[in-house]
Amino acid sequence: MSASAISTRRGLALGLLTFLLMLPETLPVPVLRAAVLERFAVTDAQASWFMSANMLGAILAAPWIGWLGDRTRSRRGLCIAAIALDAILVQLLAHPFSFAEFLGLRVLEGMAHISALSLLMAQCSDTAGERRGRVMGMVGAGLTLGVALGAALGGKIGKTDPLLTLHTGSGVLATATLLALVCLPADTSGSHQPRVHLRAALRQSGAWVPLAFAFVDRFTVGFFTSGFPLCMAGVHGLSGPHIGILLACFLLPFALLSYPFGRLAERIPSVWLVAIGSGAYGVLVMLVGGIDAGWLWYLMPALGLASAVMFVPTLLLLLERCPNLGRSAAMAAFHGAGSLGFLLGPLCCGAIVAWTGELSRGYTLAFAFAGLTELLCVLLLIPAIRQLRSVQQ
Repeated sequence: MSASAISTRRGLALGLLTFLLMLPETLPVPVLRAAVLERFAVTDAQASWFMSANMLGAILAAPWIGWLGDRTRSRRGLCIAAIALDAILVQLLAHPFSFAEFLGLRVLEGMAHISALSLLMAQCSDTAGERRGRVMGMVGAGLTLGVALGAALGGKIGKTDPLLTLHTGSGVLATATLLALVCLPADTSGSHQPRVHLRAALRQSGAWVPLAFAFVDRFTVGFFTSGFPLCMAGVHGLSGPHIGILLACFLLPFALLSYPFGRLAERIPSVWLVAIGSGAYGVLVMLVGGIDAGWLWYLMPALGLASAVMFVPTLLLLLERCPNLGRSAAMAAFHGAGSLGFLLGPLCCGAIVAWTGELSRGYTLAFAFAGLTELLCVLLLIPAIRQLRSVQQ
């Protein structure tokens, strides 16, 4: 397939495929208390392991799926197989197991999911050519829209039975498998040499900058996927549907604006969009834990806007800084760094809450810490950002 083969129609289909792949990831989040905490009689901190176990699987799988995808050049088949396996594992999560076995299955599900996502995004990037910004914007929009609607729908679907979110997620992934058979681009031949992704990426000048942002961005998102629903339910007494709608207020603007900012990154240096978006996002995250619940209706959309400014440009920045790295390896590096952040985010949030011993104060400090890490990332990387800007110009 040539670089110009991804038309707008196919780009939209790939965005839909990404949407279906991501939707099941957040369906259980609004009902996390019932689906994990009450189901297994564990603490708030232990319930946060649900998301961390998924990210642990992603970290374990990301280096090798990137290497395998570039070595075999069989991304399409590997991606379809990974989506099908993900559907099976999500279904198994709804069956009776011990908490340890449940977490073990969650690790395997994370491995399947990150494999499918990395290979899908690598295939799109490799065949997009000069339209890479807008194609990746469509895929990024599908990714964030899936996360957003999953959060919104999960509260309604799991209102009476939280395990229904897992059954639904499995069905969605089965549908995604069929769609992938139809719309996923054919494999392309390439000159990139397969290498273990993270080590190879870090050897290239400036690659650590977008990878650092990928890590910190997902670190803060980890506070939202576990700490936010627990905070809203435990501190403010909000219901699952209410929590899902609030998360959607954050994630829907994120999804809808990813494409236009992806196109904008084709015209101006990506590094500036990353810096501006990350700075605004960090300040807003610091307010989440301590603000009155009524103000969240205004704060969450602002968070979505800031996230959209930085998401696709961060990804494009990595591709610019790693021109000699295989696409599967580059995408695996991006998702591997992000998954490490996602793994540590829920654990850190739970640890801060447990350390304070009081839910309201704990979540206030937790989100303040999360936002501060984003701001520190921007401040510490200013010299590198300036250097990247001079290279891009």
